[in-house]
Amino acid sequence: MRAFSRWQWHVDKVFVKINGARHYLWRAVDHEGEVLESVVTKRRNKRAALKMLRKLMRRYGQPEIQITDRFPSYKAALRDLGYGHLQSCGRWPNNRVENSHLPFRRRERAMQRFLRMRSLQKFVAVHSSIFNHFNQDRSFSKRDHFK
Repeated sequence: MRAFSRWQWHVDKVFVKINGARHYLWRAVDHEGEVLESVVTKRRNKRAALKMLRKLMRRYGQPEIQITDRFPSYKAALRDLGYGHLQSCGRWPNNRVENSHLPFRRRERAMQRFLRMRSLQKFVAVHSSIFNHFNQDRSFSKRDHFK
């Protein structure tokens, strides 16, 4: 029996300003919308992508499909790991992870931004686990149960 989070992963990065400097929040979401991993880096290159993917694969193993945008760092990092054949990218398949940034952005605005990378990393770890726990997708439950 396969673990639920090994089927399909959506990976993306989002820009976050910390004290006026641009940082990058790399996120991985499974096919149900649960946040698997979040990593904050100063750069947006192959090394940062490798950091994220290694951390993700160490915890969850190898996915069957990894959906990304067309950013070349993903391809280079997956090639280095030997999983270049897993990558799938297109125009709309990555919407699952793009929409998962919205609750984070809402909370970030309420907190009036971040001052340090460390506080952002801690916040993201806690926020994603709590969001995963309380998030109910309408497609997975009946109307009577959801209401």
